[in-house]
Amino acid sequence: MKSYSKWMADSVMARKTDLTSYWAYEFGLTLDGIAEVWKQTGDRKYFDYVKSCTDTFVQPDGSIRGYRVDEYNIDHLNNGKILLTVYQETKDERYRKALDILRSQIEHHPRTKEGVFWHKEIYPEQIWLDGLYMGATFYAKYVSEFTQDEKEYDDIARQFIIARKHTLDPKSGLLYHAYDDARRQPWADPVTGLSKHFWSRSMGWYCMALVDTLEQLPEDNKYKPEIIQILNETMEALMKVASPDSHVWYQVLDCGDRKGNYVEASGSCMIAYALFKGVRLGYLPEKMREFAKLSYQGLLDEFICETPMGTINLNKICFVAGLGGKPTKAYGERDGSFAYYISEPIVTNEPKGLGPFILAAAEYERL
Repeated sequence: MKSYSKWMADSVMARKTDLTSYWAYEFGLTLDGIAEVWKQTGDRKYFDYVKSCTDTFVQPDGSIRGYRVDEYNIDHLNNGKILLTVYQETKDERYRKALDILRSQIEHHPRTKEGVFWHKEIYPEQIWLDGLYMGATFYAKYVSEFTQDEKEYDDIARQFIIARKHTLDPKSGLLYHAYDDARRQPWADPVTGLSKHFWSRSMGWYCMALVDTLEQLPEDNKYKPEIIQILNETMEALMKVASPDSHVWYQVLDCGDRKGNYVEASGSCMIAYALFKGVRLGYLPEKMREFAKLSYQGLLDEFICETPMGTINLNKICFVAGLGGKPTKAYGERDGSFAYYISEPIVTNEPKGLGPFILAAAEYERL
């Protein structure tokens, strides 16, 4: 069978997809996917491509073009994972220095009173599901590589447990996109602090963060069984709201039959990846592998098409969706309503979808 992970990595490279214009989490995410193709094929061209992209950011003294610690933006830690991959292969000290600079942000990054990282300094007291993937997973990989510190592992695990406690809907088992601990944001319920909906990509970030972080947590970590339980319960809830036809996921997860909703590529790829990887690592039951295979076929059927140039496109990607901050051209206020989530532009070949598709395809191919 054709390797879609390789085909998409080759397509990204052939299209000269811009992954270096600024220090953006989605660029690192796509490079993580391409690095996985390198690991699985052993073909050096993929590593060389990844390194050439990271080298546009990391300066000889280890400083990072376009990155400032004092912005305290959790998104900006995500690219540390791809720097770690390059460091592990090259042992070039400037990457180690860059990794230490990123790690220094964690030291002073603002937190809620329970110790969960704010999403950004400009988004005070807010926990977004996206932030677990951006911050906790890099933190876990850094600790595994350099310190193996038990207290740090515990700090990482608690991020997931506390974030879920605040965002969980006990009825459906799904997690709301975000929580405002101060209950001040216009998008937050004044009583619960919760945003209004279950957004597929935010749950996708959370699921990927769970499996990638579990892989790093030591077997004897006291929180690990609870994190595994969270992964299982989250996946059970997601399988119930997948499209019954294609086994992929809707932009607004629990509103599949609502006018304007659509099956969305990035969140679907993320959830499929987490399903495959969770089963492979033994954190999810074998029976979920069959559902993962159906979801993977759904990714190919719903979102992938070949071009006349022999490359492949990934379609139906929500360009961006957030809460608060600057109003958008398409909708105005980012208020977390159903109308807001379905109003954001739907695009093709956007890195927030490309990386997860390559990762999901690579996991499928490991079978």
